[in-house]
Amino acid sequence: MDYRKLGPSGTIVAPYCLGTMTFGAEADEATSHKILDDYFKWGGNFVDTADVYSAGVSEEIIGRWLKARPTEARQAVIATKGRFPMGNGPNDIGLSRRHLNVALDDLLRRLGVEHIDLYQMHAWDALTPIEETLRFLDDAVSSGKIGYYGFSNYLGWHIAKAAEIAKARGYTRPVTLQPQYSLLVRDIELEIVPACQDAGMGLLPWSPLGGGWLTGKYRRDQMPTGATRLGENPKRGMESYDQRNAQERTWDIIGAVEEIAKSKGCSMAQVALAWTAARPAVTSVILGARTTEQLADNLGAAKVSLSDEEMSRLTEISAPHPFDYPYGVGGTNQRHRKLEGGR
Repeated sequence: MDYRKLGPSGTIVAPYCLGTMTFGAEADEATSHKILDDYFKWGGNFVDTADVYSAGVSEEIIGRWLKARPTEARQAVIATKGRFPMGNGPNDIGLSRRHLNVALDDLLRRLGVEHIDLYQMHAWDALTPIEETLRFLDDAVSSGKIGYYGFSNYLGWHIAKAAEIAKARGYTRPVTLQPQYSLLVRDIELEIVPACQDAGMGLLPWSPLGGGWLTGKYRRDQMPTGATRLGENPKRGMESYDQRNAQERTWDIIGAVEEIAKSKGCSMAQVALAWTAARPAVTSVILGARTTEQLADNLGAAKVSLSDEEMSRLTEISAPHPFDYPYGVGGTNQRHRKLEGGR
């Protein structure tokens, strides 16, 4: 097992983290517990959830599993998130001290524990001063309610500001960022990944299969149908069919993944996951399985080793194409210089 450090911390986690957004929604409790059992039998120890997943039901399902599996619970590294609405009131949302204090106590109750390992801010809150959020998190670490904290869906300047304020004030510093990241979604490399590297934070990519696109389940100019996320809702979120189907880059990437998978005798999902796990700063890749079969296939990625040539091919064909400034060649050339000088 290629265990890794949780960002700059001393806590050790598996390279593939079990995401539980499906628990209580697409997977009932019995299936969810079987998925957890299989994941820990494989050697996994890192579970990610959030208070808004099935309105708290995901955390409750995990909590009952932890209570019934004391041996596994002792090894489990539990991560959850807070920020989104858990009620209809104006203070039932956000990263204020008031909301986070209530949210943290509630999630500890749902999980049936007195402490969680990683508490993540689910998204930026433009209404709450970052100093207020960071002071609360530092207090939560000091009180023993959380071990570490991190962010999710933050921009580069959010990360830089938070990390520098924490450093300047002597607060506990963030250890991870949970962003969307896959062969199909790589724009975070333009500024967010460098911000994390500068702050010494690890990445916990979500949606590493691009909402199912990188598994090969969708076909060009063929509207999805059946029991898949896009089959049930082709216009679903950022992975909507019409939007991605119209991009030539999508099918170039899928074609390359398919060719490499066939040559290695593995699934397309395993190739896509192996690429993401091998990227700079990645601590653990979050898997979102609806069934034990999906989980088993995804975990098979741990046995897939991509050659330098295969990594380069996938990296080149999926490269983001920003405008010339500030992230294209015209901009990046102004931020670098040759060691030897000259033009």
